Amino acid sequence: MSEANQGTAVENGVAEPTNSRRKFLKGGLAAAAGAATGILGAPAVVTAAAPKVIKMQTSWPSSDIWMDFARQYTERVEKMSGGRLKIDLLPAGAVVKAFQVMDAVNDGLIDAAHTVPVYWYGKHKAASLFGTGPVFGGSATTMLAWFNTGGGKELYRELTQDIMKMNVYGFLGFPMFAQPFGWFKKPVTTAAELNGFKYRTVGLAADLMQKMGMSVAQLPGGEIVPAMERGVIDAFEFNNPSSDMRFGAQDVAKYYYLSSYHQASESFEFLFNKDFYDDLDDDLKAILHYGVESASTANTAMAMDNYSKDLQTLQTKDGVNVERTSQDILDAQLKAWDQIIPELEKDAFMKKVLDSQRAWVDRVVYYELMNSPDYALAYNHYFPGKLKL
Repeated sequence: MSEANQGTAVENGVAEPTNSRRKFLKGGLAAAAGAATGILGAPAVVTAAAPKVIKMQTSWPSSDIWMDFARQYTERVEKMSGGRLKIDLLPAGAVVKAFQVMDAVNDGLIDAAHTVPVYWYGKHKAASLFGTGPVFGGSATTMLAWFNTGGGKELYRELTQDIMKMNVYGFLGFPMFAQPFGWFKKPVTTAAELNGFKYRTVGLAADLMQKMGMSVAQLPGGEIVPAMERGVIDAFEFNNPSSDMRFGAQDVAKYYYLSSYHQASESFEFLFNKDFYDDLDDDLKAILHYGVESASTANTAMAMDNYSKDLQTLQTKDGVNVERTSQDILDAQLKAWDQIIPELEKDAFMKKVLDSQRAWVDRVVYYELMNSPDYALAYNHYFPGKLKL
């Protein structure tokens, strides 16, 4: 349309075309206001979608500090999802026993589990390589990095989905501090003194202790103290001062030996039923996955705080003798691993995992050790006489 045919109007003393931008905007705003008035005139009904409930069972008694660690994960997931996810967290035995959560997740009896891979060691020995295998020199932090970056998660998927045909996804988080050698009723300073002990541990650590002359019972944490009281075992390890104190280890033994090579690189396992997980929106999958990393950091801080305080309580209140495991016993553990590794490598998949771990440790731990200052030297400088070496 030509400007001559548009016509003009006068508004506030200014002549402008009748179909000008100003008129167009005024008309559009008026129409929008009318539409809004019509919408607001009717009552608004907003129905919030019900949260997706995830039934997650742990392998821990309700009183264990690891239930607190599991709650750090569930709280973060629920907040990050804006309430779209709700986790029903259950202790061991609520649906299945502690060692049965992998099967329960696979079968869909529960949607998820908070556990450790070694608890399904009976299904395939390679489970123990993802947390309680031979210690080539790497810490739990080193080996969690191997899982996330060095090929471990691909090998884990191959084991669980391709070899075992399990309908699960699994993520690892919280690199645990090296587990104490454990609780004894009397002092043990040499490997020879261990011969004949009835000892509780799990996974490949059971093979290790048997090589060292002990008989082994593989028991969940909640059954350890009753077994000690009945004489089924006469020494044991579980994991850390807080868990051990909560289930009453100090009531059945008074010698507690820290540092060991039997389980020095374990992490929590977060299991999900594959069908359940695949059915979630992508952002919710990401929250469940990366929530593991968030909880891992929180778990580490909680562990440092509680483990150290509870170790002091065991010493000062409960009269527990806290010692470091002797060099003689540590040397015997490494020699026992030397016997076990060739047996494990007869299985092609286990050899592939061990080769991957050795290559990672060879490169990464060289850097870690070369770069690390002597922290014990600094500690002794500022707190002389406390550290037993």
